[in-house]
Amino acid sequence: MPTSPSEHTSPAPTTDLAVIGAGPAGLAAAVTAAGLGLRVTLLDAADRPGGQYYRHPAPTLGATRPQALHHGWPAFASREAALRAHRAAGRIAYLPAHHVWTVVPAGDGGWTLHAVAGHAPDETPATLRARHVLLATGAYERQLPFPGWTLPGVVGAGGAQAMLKNNLVLPGRRVVVAGSGPLLLAVAGSLAAAGATVPAVVEAASYTAYAPQAPALLRNPAKLAEGATYGGALLRHGIRLLTRHAVTEAHGTTRVEAVTVSRLDGDWRPLPGTARRIPCDALAVGHGLVPQLELATGLGCATRETADGTAALDVDAEQRTSVPGIWSAGETGGIGGAELALTEGEIAAHAVAGRPAPTALVRRRARLRAFAGAMAAAHRPGPGWTGWLREETDVCRCEEVPAGRIREAVEELGARDARTVKLLTRAGMGWCQGRMCGPAVAALAGGGVPGPDRRPLSCPVPLRHLAALEQIPSPDAELPAPGH
Repeated sequence: MPTSPSEHTSPAPTTDLAVIGAGPAGLAAAVTAAGLGLRVTLLDAADRPGGQYYRHPAPTLGATRPQALHHGWPAFASREAALRAHRAAGRIAYLPAHHVWTVVPAGDGGWTLHAVAGHAPDETPATLRARHVLLATGAYERQLPFPGWTLPGVVGAGGAQAMLKNNLVLPGRRVVVAGSGPLLLAVAGSLAAAGATVPAVVEAASYTAYAPQAPALLRNPAKLAEGATYGGALLRHGIRLLTRHAVTEAHGTTRVEAVTVSRLDGDWRPLPGTARRIPCDALAVGHGLVPQLELATGLGCATRETADGTAALDVDAEQRTSVPGIWSAGETGGIGGAELALTEGEIAAHAVAGRPAPTALVRRRARLRAFAGAMAAAHRPGPGWTGWLREETDVCRCEEVPAGRIREAVEELGARDARTVKLLTRAGMGWCQGRMCGPAVAALAGGGVPGPDRRPLSCPVPLRHLAALEQIPSPDAELPAPGH
């Protein structure tokens, strides 16, 4: 059962290592560090460990085989058992339902973490001191807007998978899966196995883009076998795979009823005369993942551009960020999947404990990172995707800012970057703070990777929590050797 805020394990006054995020990377780091003798506090916004990848059905649903919805379940199960053992021995304080909203330097050279604990309307403030901090905050889906993407029944590809894993429900009975990236194959197979009809998987990239990356692929035979398994599932369920195609419009009144699929050129521009309609009652669409960096950029950690055009943390061989005392593992350093996240979590734990990481871990990371880079390069969105947009298509859904207004800001008002577009149009100022529209706004503003914002709050915080602080944390607080 989920733990209530009043039942949370009380952490030590100052813990050796605070791990933020209990997904694959954070969970692996926490149990490894505890095994190496460190006192660890593991904080996570969710009620149960596992992150987005190892989501569980709610206990009230009575699922008897949750592992059937997951790939690589034993890796999670063994670490969850280790977490329970370390908690019982007092080596790990596990704090679920704790959403860390800022990390600031403490006077003793360590760090102070501020979190919102519990769920609305009964949240309580929580503060923790730590000598070292490991960021394992994961990622969220990248969405590229198109006409009709705001219709009910249009969900993220990862969102559709989360609905199935967490609630055992389908987004619809006839679901088109679209976007780009290897996640699409896994989502389509899961939906079909659960009883949905999947008429097509619509992949914007071409698998021929993997050809230049052959060495990285051949070094990862298990990944190739996994891909073959997903391909076999498509054949078994009669799912058509359309590469170099995209959903360029969704149709419907009260919810999606059909989608238009168009063939793309090499730059992802829709080719005239290739459009076709596919009837459906749901669309699961996503173009890969974006590292979740709000806490890291608030600290001033340096970032780099990845092969798929997103910003990720720049870390060294021991998973250190550019800010001393702050470490990173998993998707924050670039999208790479659960196995890589587990590996990086273990390497980071060894480094924090002052131990050299086993050679096998280091080699595995190199191999998996190379594979992740190959996938990222193959599925990087082409610049021509903005040709899907009409002037009236909402790009920022929160503030209802259409593509035409953003283009006006660029072409007539002189905006040259996403930040200026934001100031002129309010795009990115809504509830999601640009998580959904950021890549699209940056592309319309002239391309490039959206620059990291330094914000004092990484999630909504009740004003009463801020009023109770002796001093409100500032993103401009003096940091040791800040990055850029």
